[in-house]
Amino acid sequence: MKGGSRLVFAINGERFEVSDVDPSMTLLEFLRTRTRFKGAKLGCGEGGCGACVVLLSKFDPNTSQVTNHSISSCLTLLHTLNHSSITTSEGLGNTQNGYHSIHQRFAGFHASQCGFCTPGMCMSFFSALLEADKTASKAVPPEGFSKLTVSEAEKAISGNLCRCTGYRPIVDACKSFAGDVDIEDLGFSSFKKKGEDGKEITELPFYNAEAVCTFPEFLKSEVKSCMLDSESLNGNWYRPKSINELYNLLGSLNANVKLVVGNTSAGVYQELESHDKYIDLRGIPELTAVKRDSNGIAIGAGISISRVIELLREETKSVVFDKLANHMEQIATKFVRNMASMGGNIIMAQRNQFESDIATILLGVGSTVCFHTGSKIINIKLEEFLEMPPYDNKSLLLSVFIPSWISCNNLLFETYRAAPRPFGNAVAYVNSTFLAETYTDEKRGNVSLKSVQLAFGAYGTEHAMRARRVEDFLKGKTVNVTVLLEAIRLLRQTLVVKEGTKHGTYRLSLAVAFLFKFLSPVANELEKIGKDSCFSVEYSNGNDKNWQSENQMLLSSNQVVEFSTENLPVGKPEKKFGADMQASGEAVYVDDIPSSNDCLYGAFVYSTKPLARVEGFEMLPSSKEKLVSVLTVNDIPKGGKNVGAESMFGSEPLFADSVTEYAGQPLAVVVAESQRFANLAARHATVTYNTENLEPPILTVEEAVKRSSYFAVPPFLYPQQVGDFSKGMEEADHKIISSEVRLGSQYWFYMETQTALAVPDEDNCITVYTSSQTPQTAQIVIATSLGIPFHNVRVITRRVGGGFGGKALRSMPVAVACALAAYKLRRPVRMYLDRKTDMIISGGRHPMKVTYSVGFKSDSKITALHLDVLINAGATMDVSPMIPNNFAGPLKKYNWGALSFDIKVCKTNLSTKSAMRGPGEVQGAYVAEAVIEHVASVLCMDVNLVRERNLHSYESLSMFYKGKEEDEEDYTLPSLVKELNLNAGFKKRVEAVRAFNESNIWRKRGISCVPIIHGVALRPTPGKVSILNDGSVVIEVGGIELGQGLWTKVKQMAAFGLGQLGFNEGDGLLDKVRVVQADTLSLVQGGWTAGSTTSESSCAAVKLSCDVLVERLKAVKETLEAQGGSASWDDLIHKAAMSAVNLSANAYWVPDKASTCYLNYGAAISEVEIDLLTGATTILRSDLIYDCGQSLNPAVDLGQVEGAFVQGIGYFMLEEYETNSDGLVTSDGTWTYKIPTVDTIPKQFNVKIVNSGHHKNRVLSSKASGEPPLLLASSVHSAARDAIKAARTQLFSLAKSNDSPFEFQLPVPATMSVVKELCGFDNIEKYLETICG
Repeated sequence: MKGGSRLVFAINGERFEVSDVDPSMTLLEFLRTRTRFKGAKLGCGEGGCGACVVLLSKFDPNTSQVTNHSISSCLTLLHTLNHSSITTSEGLGNTQNGYHSIHQRFAGFHASQCGFCTPGMCMSFFSALLEADKTASKAVPPEGFSKLTVSEAEKAISGNLCRCTGYRPIVDACKSFAGDVDIEDLGFSSFKKKGEDGKEITELPFYNAEAVCTFPEFLKSEVKSCMLDSESLNGNWYRPKSINELYNLLGSLNANVKLVVGNTSAGVYQELESHDKYIDLRGIPELTAVKRDSNGIAIGAGISISRVIELLREETKSVVFDKLANHMEQIATKFVRNMASMGGNIIMAQRNQFESDIATILLGVGSTVCFHTGSKIINIKLEEFLEMPPYDNKSLLLSVFIPSWISCNNLLFETYRAAPRPFGNAVAYVNSTFLAETYTDEKRGNVSLKSVQLAFGAYGTEHAMRARRVEDFLKGKTVNVTVLLEAIRLLRQTLVVKEGTKHGTYRLSLAVAFLFKFLSPVANELEKIGKDSCFSVEYSNGNDKNWQSENQMLLSSNQVVEFSTENLPVGKPEKKFGADMQASGEAVYVDDIPSSNDCLYGAFVYSTKPLARVEGFEMLPSSKEKLVSVLTVNDIPKGGKNVGAESMFGSEPLFADSVTEYAGQPLAVVVAESQRFANLAARHATVTYNTENLEPPILTVEEAVKRSSYFAVPPFLYPQQVGDFSKGMEEADHKIISSEVRLGSQYWFYMETQTALAVPDEDNCITVYTSSQTPQTAQIVIATSLGIPFHNVRVITRRVGGGFGGKALRSMPVAVACALAAYKLRRPVRMYLDRKTDMIISGGRHPMKVTYSVGFKSDSKITALHLDVLINAGATMDVSPMIPNNFAGPLKKYNWGALSFDIKVCKTNLSTKSAMRGPGEVQGAYVAEAVIEHVASVLCMDVNLVRERNLHSYESLSMFYKGKEEDEEDYTLPSLVKELNLNAGFKKRVEAVRAFNESNIWRKRGISCVPIIHGVALRPTPGKVSILNDGSVVIEVGGIELGQGLWTKVKQMAAFGLGQLGFNEGDGLLDKVRVVQADTLSLVQGGWTAGSTTSESSCAAVKLSCDVLVERLKAVKETLEAQGGSASWDDLIHKAAMSAVNLSANAYWVPDKASTCYLNYGAAISEVEIDLLTGATTILRSDLIYDCGQSLNPAVDLGQVEGAFVQGIGYFMLEEYETNSDGLVTSDGTWTYKIPTVDTIPKQFNVKIVNSGHHKNRVLSSKASGEPPLLLASSVHSAARDAIKAARTQLFSLAKSNDSPFEFQLPVPATMSVVKELCGFDNIEKYLETICG
């Protein structure tokens, strides 16, 4: 048991030896606080986002083999890595040594926007490359490619989250490495060039499979010479080598002990306390043993899930093993499976009621477990084990025996799961495993069940269970429709869903669906119906091709990018500035700035009650030892104010002052010596509340109306009605009165949470580094809070790891809290909110209740529309008074005849709602579609015809968008819609969808074409251009780089502006330009980076500055040319500097009235397929067309269009923003809040960026691209509605209902449970009852 007291490992080839590390420290914490390697990022702390992925390499001295696995460094304890090698993205390549081809291709395929997730993406993919290239059975690929297949490349990053790109370019970058890729199938990239013959060729950066050494030789030597297993490190970390040693340890340690293998349970159950001692179980041989016999395989409980999958696949004769392995690949993510143990997963299911897939699928095949308790080794069925009292440290799970069932000839076996994400990284709503021995009557062809095992889990029960009553019923029976129907009815009685289970009815319907899927292939009557009835071509027995291939991805795309060469390099699709650096992990974000030795860390204590007096709060004694200070409202300096954020409409408090206004409101900041200790202390805080004599909180807009709780909307922001509503209603042939639409919230899910670093300076000054879209306003609020002059506060923002509006006002409280703590304690203080706190405190998109009345003619021409809109603003004003005007803009995209509103902004006791990409606009655009859909349903008319009939003419456009409309030729929407319909083959596809639906029972398709009109406004913006003596150029702008490519466009504009002196692209001006961080004491009046127009306004300011410099340099250039011919750029600048020419110019660009506002146009066609058994929606194809004017950078704008669209898919189809009865957000992490992943985007994703020509009032004729395309995602929602209509038509026919199947509201988001409910929770029973007669 004795061992050394040091840890030795390598990071990127460098040796590290440590002996003073807290055993609870994760690898990620060590990387970020004790090394210079910051590529691994903290995105969630749950193993659910992939931002922290690194490569773990182990060396076996006995075989001299190195094994490589991707791991989640936020969950991996540092002490488990003795004699291991870690590779981060910096270790693949970097600025000094040259970038790896992964970095180069990610950059060249425009696959990095904010860049925060990119290093983790690169490491997930690098791990996949290593795994493929080491596989001897794979064919040798062409030179410069890997053994990876296209399909494997697509799945390689399926566990990584990205909120910016929409995934398509990331997939293309990965596919470019595949040995079987067709280069022509890859998307838009900077690698495509014109060859000498004029044809387009693609030259990819060369991939060398041997370029990276993942395990350095010096560490191999140490492993060989040392070969020790450290039992104890400073008495806190133990690694016993036998079961006896483990129990001796447990008996002797009088402490809070944690047993660990992979520690991935910490991602599921966030620890509320640190443990005193840790025991690493991986040294116990029984836990890693593997034994095979003719009946199956016994696998040690400590073996990783990934290794279990490999072991199961090694037995090629067992269909059971193969399908179990396939199912396990959908559990968690690759980088979690590589560390998570199978035994740990089962223990969580047994002890914590974790909704485990592994427990269910192993239960279904009759597995047994072996565990040690007391002095005995016990073997029992897994079913019995799950039903035992909760497992504790007195027992040790040793192994699991999985029967192979090879000896059974007539075996039916399937596993099922339904989850928001097809490829995993999401807990299943229901999982199940079914196994049956069958025999067949050869004469009649009937199939009977000799025995059957049915296991169900995750449906709302304490643990997975066998459906014994159903098994007994089915045993010995011939499978037919009557038996199947009776079994399903019995199943509904057998599975009892726990009270309070989310989506309980839906989960039960899934269990029924899975049983139906399993038994239908052998139900004889269903086969006959499939052959003889018009009911089904696709579905006769549940074994259709679609069901067999539902886990295939195989994405395809096409990008058509039109761009102008008039103002080069403006207009060129240059790759994003710094993208290689982002991929390598070297790009510096706020939390990457090195901490000084005296740096402290802060965390918020927040309210869990919506309206209550705070009588005090206590910290646990164990927390107090680690704390430095606790700051509350009472610590605001004299002369300062309790202000945490501010907009043009007013301010909001930093801390609750005696009474909380909402659940999630900050009450205090705890300050500790590390972020981990600060977070633990904040979680331990016990707050005492009193609600006596307080009114009940306002938690709904209805309650706000009752109590007249509103925020005022300034008259200039209240939308103007159009025409005479009463007259329009009189003209109508039909009317819909008071129909209701409700829209929920959406969380930004920027990959980098809110963060700031405050450093006190001399003379009462302070410098604050913040991830903010509004540094200038942050400066004002910090100064106001501290009671010091503005010039004492310097706010710096270099880049932001995703914003989407959430880093505007909602970033300010963190910056102010940091500044307050640093100011009071006179030490640097930094805060980096954990994901849960960020989600609870920050708020999100504005929820709305919309009630509309509409009048229309029999030909579907709408004559009048009135809307009563209730906007839930939350507790403080933020920018909510802007939302009514924003809402009305996109709503006006159709000619409503007459349009009137009654819009109220409701003040409630919920977290403050703020601007999120397309704030108000996305809701307005959606409501417009809901009205159109409703009109079409009432008239039983094709909805696309209704849309077409109500599109604006230029005359009606001018009436509805008075003051924003431009010349008639600028109104491109009708031509865009026409072109899209033609190029996407819309009419033919509508017919194909109709034909598909007529011949398929259990899958239905829908298709929809949606137009958008989105107005934007430009704001005054500063810019500064300075030329240094060597000819290099430094740019400062008010706009912040959020990932939207602002810096890239600004660089291009500077090169264009300075190129007016007669220099062109060949003179390398673009490479001489650098854009630097925003600094509120260097460039004032920076304003806000918001509303999609900051890039173009920043470019305009830079162009003005360049014009000044060009004017100054013209005379110098003329003098040089007069003296000796042409002058190079360097010569010109040298001469100008020597001649005392001012080489710095700044400008404040203010748009004139004609340039301030304009309209953006686009359209999308989306086609989806819904599964009537599970409610799953697959987006088969989306075709987008968008008018970018003359794009400043079409590659950047393409990325904005795709990324916005996929973010919109999240809002309309996936992201459930939920709260408890007190309004406290419960969708508070990656486990409960599901943004789109690579497996939920359109399988075919086509985008065309249109160059619509000259726009006289635009910045070089360009138009915005950041927010408007998000509105196009409503096309997916509308297509799903179209598919549901087909499903409901079929359902109502089966049920012989006289109700209209077309009139229904499809909620947002249209999640699986929503779709299934509208298609019928009992649709299978209805179908079988119809067959039974």
